[in-house]
Amino acid sequence: MTLESLGWNARCAEHFEDYQAKGWQPARLIRDNKISYGALLGDGAELEVIMSGAVYHEAQTDADLPSVGDWVALEMGEENDEYDAVIRARLPRQTCLSRKAPGKGTEEQVIAANVDVVFVVTEAGQDFNPRRMERYYAVMQRSGAKSVAILNKSDLYPSEMNDLAAEALRRLNPEIEVIQTCAVEQNGVDAIRQFIAPGVTVAMIGSSGVGKSTLINHLVGEAVQWMGEVNAVTGKGMHTTTARELLVLPDGGMLIDNPGIREVQMWTDAKTLKESFVDFDERALRCKFNDCKHGSDQGCAIRAAIESGELSKERFINYLKLDFELEQLQKRQKKRQITIGRRNRRELKSKAEKYNKRKGY
Repeated sequence: MTLESLGWNARCAEHFEDYQAKGWQPARLIRDNKISYGALLGDGAELEVIMSGAVYHEAQTDADLPSVGDWVALEMGEENDEYDAVIRARLPRQTCLSRKAPGKGTEEQVIAANVDVVFVVTEAGQDFNPRRMERYYAVMQRSGAKSVAILNKSDLYPSEMNDLAAEALRRLNPEIEVIQTCAVEQNGVDAIRQFIAPGVTVAMIGSSGVGKSTLINHLVGEAVQWMGEVNAVTGKGMHTTTARELLVLPDGGMLIDNPGIREVQMWTDAKTLKESFVDFDERALRCKFNDCKHGSDQGCAIRAAIESGELSKERFINYLKLDFELEQLQKRQKKRQITIGRRNRRELKSKAEKYNKRKGY
């Protein structure tokens, strides 16, 4: 094993030059244990490491803290230390897969860092939801990684049903490749392997019970993820991954497994959202008026396309929902920044008053 086999490249080396001069070592985080992290060195050694106070206090948000997939600079510990090393710095991320943290807050939640390919796994049955997949697509495309959709459990449904679901996914975004798989029979697993190579990191996301763990077991070549029986009613596996972990694959490459995602809240920008729904923007250029609201306005090209069946009404409604959700997120973020700014000014004023009082001014 080498640093390069873990994804190290010239960009990483450039950012690490100053840390190397201090005698620190590069490592990649493979596990987040809440209090500590699992880290992998270039020689294959796995260490239990902790984060330094400086890294914690310098982080503006939780998303700035080290996460699974991050490259970090380690100061190696002494022989009798409780932990093997201390994280002194996190290298800049080349890609970042993230969503808005669950709830009504405004925080970003990092799902995986420095990922080259993101696989979103679904199936043609109960889990299939084009509107939710649009959310996945928007989040995946913003990450900077290549996006691929996996339609799993093809053995449970008629081929016509699988083909219709696959076609629906392709219509959502023709640039995102769709692969049909059957994890139990290993059909389509080789198509997934084509995206994996030494130094390449992939991540799997999707709802619980869609077969991610079974696919991972086939890719790793052993049962690293426990699988229970499939529920006869829902068709879902009993096992769900409970923590993110980076796994080194036997034939080269790495895979980050993620717990099932119950809600895909938007953490993206207007540009990425527009790119995901470019067909609506192109059609909007044909509207009679530049400020068309695409409702009851005369000469609305989008409404005409929906009525003729050229565009999907459900997809357009979902686009409006996502746009509104993004707008609300941006408003809450702005409000939070104002609140933090006021609090910082009050704290600064209080410190100045205490200083002046101590000095007798």
